[in-house]
Amino acid sequence: MKSDTKTFLIVLTICLLQLVHSLKKEDCEVCFTVLERFSAQLTDEMRAKPQLIEEEFKKFCKTTANSNNSAKLKENKFCYYLGGLEESATSILRDLSKPLSYSLPIDKLCERLATKVGGICALRYERTIDLKTVDLKKLKVRDLKKILSDWEEDCDGCIEKTDFIKRIESLKPKYLKDEL
Repeated sequence: MKSDTKTFLIVLTICLLQLVHSLKKEDCEVCFTVLERFSAQLTDEMRAKPQLIEEEFKKFCKTTANSNNSAKLKENKFCYYLGGLEESATSILRDLSKPLSYSLPIDKLCERLATKVGGICALRYERTIDLKTVDLKKLKVRDLKKILSDWEEDCDGCIEKTDFIKRIESLKPKYLKDEL
């Protein structure tokens, strides 16, 4: 009886850890956004057949091509990774269509796709940061680095988040001039 209790507790712990560690939208934002939008346009008839889902995804991906819009470019790259474009080097559309056909939640689908293609969750939309009003302490280090990169500035010796914040604060007068 003790063995059954231990096994139950181990299984319960593993299940709880998976719930806590599930992928969040901000961790894989392009995947979530594209798949939510794509999934919403599928009819019940399309959902029943993985082949139809794949065809629709290819049509959907054509709308992301040839754009100067930064967001569309990220979505186009997502399509490229999955094989939704003619110029895609490989295709894992079956890994998209099958789970969509049995209504796998988007977060779980993005997790699965991320294990197949490592760069999917690295795709992020550009965020515009208002440096006059933003609290730099609330930004992620990657956002702080992007600010410096946009200014074509380095942060030599920056190791901690506070180092990046100090560097940005010291450069603010140079890049943020108040217009009268």
